[in-house]
Amino acid sequence: MGKLTLDRVLQSQGFGTRKWCAELIAAGEVSIADTTVTDSRATINTDGLEFKIFGEVWRYREHVYIALHKPANFECSRKASHHPGVLTLLPEQFTRRDVQPVGRLDHDTTGLLLMSDDGPFIHQQSSPKRHIPKIYVATTHDPVTPELVAELLAGVKLHDEPAPLAAVSCRMVDSHRIEIVLEQGKYHQVKRMLAAAGNHCAALHRAQIGKLKLAELNLAEGEWCYLDDAQLKLLAP
Repeated sequence: MGKLTLDRVLQSQGFGTRKWCAELIAAGEVSIADTTVTDSRATINTDGLEFKIFGEVWRYREHVYIALHKPANFECSRKASHHPGVLTLLPEQFTRRDVQPVGRLDHDTTGLLLMSDDGPFIHQQSSPKRHIPKIYVATTHDPVTPELVAELLAGVKLHDEPAPLAAVSCRMVDSHRIEIVLEQGKYHQVKRMLAAAGNHCAALHRAQIGKLKLAELNLAEGEWCYLDDAQLKLLAP
């Protein structure tokens, strides 16, 4: 059972500094169980806590685990340079509580992106030692051939890698699309593997991480959702 003062509850959830949160509370902008609370030092049980700020309902979360359907032309960086950052697609308090992308998708790649403020979770999901499969659908510039699929399965040599990199699985979707499953997560891996196999990646979409499928989350591009415990278990290798 966790207990915090109300100003610390709001601060932990990214609503601002402790002083600013205390001012919100004193101004009557915070309510719990439909009762306005004006004492910022009131001790609150955080287990299952729901509260309202400016009439909007929030649930206390020690950490947040988020799935985002990333659109094209957004950067997976907290300091974006050429395109907007993916954090601009989330409520601003997530930035204040240090939510970060789990790994990266290129700015022009769409699909499933995990985000969290839980450091160990981010490390675990990013670690190549865990061998978490990721499923991508790549649109190719040239037609897909059986030889292309066979070469990606056998492994292609990239100039900065000591050994050939092979897809865990690969299949033809249609004349210009392949589904490819990878575990390594190397820099621009799908694009570079296609180039090494003599084709070119025209578009790339990440459809699945582990057993978590983007299609089953029912998210339009740019939309996000919290992940529950059952969904988080799907991320295990």
